[in-house]
Amino acid sequence: MLTELDFLDVVRLTPLVSIDLIATDVHGRILVGQRRNRPARGTWFVPGGRVQKDETLDHAFTRIVESELGISGMERSAARFYGVFEHNYPDDNFAGEPGVSTHYVVLAYAMTMTGSAPIGRFDQHSRYEWLTPDQLLARRDVHENTKAYCR
Repeated sequence: MLTELDFLDVVRLTPLVSIDLIATDVHGRILVGQRRNRPARGTWFVPGGRVQKDETLDHAFTRIVESELGISGMERSAARFYGVFEHNYPDDNFAGEPGVSTHYVVLAYAMTMTGSAPIGRFDQHSRYEWLTPDQLLARRDVHENTKAYCR
């Protein structure tokens, strides 16, 4: 486990690899949460998380779906690979350290949520909403990186 100072060095020197979850409901609405943490604090964003060192993408996907959406045991093959995206935060990082940017290489996966899943991890997001793509694109408080999934 990295210390906060070691992780800040990682953020300063390398891109991070993450998985974003474009979760839609049966009505085509997309799940977004209002971020509590940096980067992008206060904006609405799709759920997701970082891939850990030596973790396979399959394991990372299953872990992130469970921690972000409350769904246990979902396999990556059950979702549709949506593409590779880059998220750059030139003046923002988890520690609020001046002059340190954050760069993510994001693997986005789309999935349709059926039934009622216990969605929500409130240490990462203060609340959640389901938005249509048009609603998502029209709102100023939805982060541009999330809007990219609807364009």
